[in-house]
Amino acid sequence: MECIADVGAVLGEGPVWVARNEALYWVDIVSGKLFRRVSGRTDVLDPGRTLCSIVPRLKGGFVGGSLDGLVAIGEDFAVTPLVHPEVDQPGNRFNDGKVDRAGRFWAGTMDRKESKDTGSLYRLDPDLTCTRVDSGYSVTNGPAFSVDGRTMYHTDSGRQTIFAFDLDDAGGASNRRVLTRFGPGDGYPDGMTVDAEDCLWVAFWDGWCVRRLSARGERLQEIAVPVQRPTSCAFGGKDLGQLFITSARRDLTAAEMERQPQAGGLFCVKPGVTGIAECPFAG
Repeated sequence: MECIADVGAVLGEGPVWVARNEALYWVDIVSGKLFRRVSGRTDVLDPGRTLCSIVPRLKGGFVGGSLDGLVAIGEDFAVTPLVHPEVDQPGNRFNDGKVDRAGRFWAGTMDRKESKDTGSLYRLDPDLTCTRVDSGYSVTNGPAFSVDGRTMYHTDSGRQTIFAFDLDDAGGASNRRVLTRFGPGDGYPDGMTVDAEDCLWVAFWDGWCVRRLSARGERLQEIAVPVQRPTSCAFGGKDLGQLFITSARRDLTAAEMERQPQAGGLFCVKPGVTGIAECPFAG
């Protein structure tokens, strides 16, 4: 485990490996910074708008979630609004977002104060139609998708619960069920990804670790992270054999920061398995 970018993010989130650029991107939701790690160098970018997630787009550039809606991001990182499905809920913001195997973008919302269950899960189709798929979440995180694209995993971090859905060809999500729940001392399941063996890798806020789970929710492996609040993870590198882990220093005391001075940094480990190539947004 190595800290490869000690950027001191307040709320680092949303790592994504973009193969066409051979670069890893991630965001700091609090500071509004966008980071890019390429050729051993870390660039700090300012898109002029706070991004909560970012994923590559087939036609070039990116799409993502922001504090107030879904947005398109150009190659020059200029941000253009696409759709804001929660204009009537100004206390909400988007959080994590990922692309499924068919090129649809999924992203969840949450109450900014994390005090109300007002979060929902949305699907953005390639024609830019936005659909609310599920609601009633405390803190949405993930999602992640099985290798065959038939199962979607989505987390309510506030409830320490990971759900699984059946996903059909049209993007319909059904049969929501609890994959697994966690309890005192486990930390809170946060961002996640799937490896080539169809297992989940989940970062645990206040858990000091990432855990590998089977498709049935069984705990298979735990890797310690030298910070209290790892937030998400993504496979990357040319062979997809590296696991990149973002983290946060939000609300840590001075004493806690002294124990973990690299909190908010980007970490990297080779876990012994590889990821799979993520699809770009098809729109």
